[in-house]
Amino acid sequence: MEYYAGLDVSLRSVSICVIDGEGKIIFERLVACEVDVIANTLAQTSLPITRLGFEAGTMSQPLFYGLKEQHGFDVVCMEARQVHAALSAMRNKTDKNDARGIAQVLRSGWYSPVHMKSRRSHAMRTLLSSRKACLRKCIDLTNEVRGLLKVYGLRLPERIKHTRFDATVRPFIEVHPDLSLALVPQLDARLALLQTYQELDKRVKHAASTNSVCLLLMEIPGVGPITALSFVAAVDDPARFRNSRTVAAHFGLTPRRFQSGETDNPGRISKAGDMEVRSALYTAANAMLTRCTGGSSIKSLGDAPDADQRAPPCCCGRGQKARGCHASHVGQ
Repeated sequence: MEYYAGLDVSLRSVSICVIDGEGKIIFERLVACEVDVIANTLAQTSLPITRLGFEAGTMSQPLFYGLKEQHGFDVVCMEARQVHAALSAMRNKTDKNDARGIAQVLRSGWYSPVHMKSRRSHAMRTLLSSRKACLRKCIDLTNEVRGLLKVYGLRLPERIKHTRFDATVRPFIEVHPDLSLALVPQLDARLALLQTYQELDKRVKHAASTNSVCLLLMEIPGVGPITALSFVAAVDDPARFRNSRTVAAHFGLTPRRFQSGETDNPGRISKAGDMEVRSALYTAANAMLTRCTGGSSIKSLGDAPDADQRAPPCCCGRGQKARGCHASHVGQ
């Protein structure tokens, strides 16, 4: 007899449901979201678990590798959209019912397994996310200082480099005691964030310069270390794609399609993949067409007379990229 274990994973707890090959519930339990606790609970049932599954989420990475490598389970991480569609047919949404539904989906085989990225790829993505977070906070403090200075009639130039902002603004603030009391701490915090961002930016560039695939990608006009490292971290294992065309669909860059009978409507891009990678690719394409002076076959294809001459749409899906939209894209 085959047995399937469905896990409904939350941040601190996991609802476990074990069913047999006919769909009958054999075991149910609510335990802490820890790899050893889950493995010991399943071991107490003395049932040969054929397959163990859960939907993709925040805790998927440690649970997948912990249960598979440390305890030897056949673990499947299922696509969240398909699991959500299956569970939406249930009348009452509870953790127990979700675990039952996940076990039934696992038994039926109506799911798409999610590729679990390597720890190296997650380390790259963590470095990129940390760099972007520091840049965003630095920009937020910059805009906050600009807005507060307008109340006193001090209007700063439209464009100031990040490295020159403190030297430009601090003399104006130190002249006014009231401004010094309120804004000098913000400038100090912004300066610390800027230094942290610069250090993370150096580490990102070093990681890209030591990766052979990133070096190959950076030979393309418009592609910098941020775009290259983001793409490499997201792809992880190229062998999991059947051909290069499916990579664009994986990142949500192919148009959606609705077909029913005589109706066949192609839509906008699906935006179903990684937004950070899609944003980096849009930025690289825009830089290739507008900033790069050298010619290339890819640029010639984009500048063709029959090509769309409008500015590339922004990754947020609001049409053409507006002024000031996604300021964190600068320098990628």
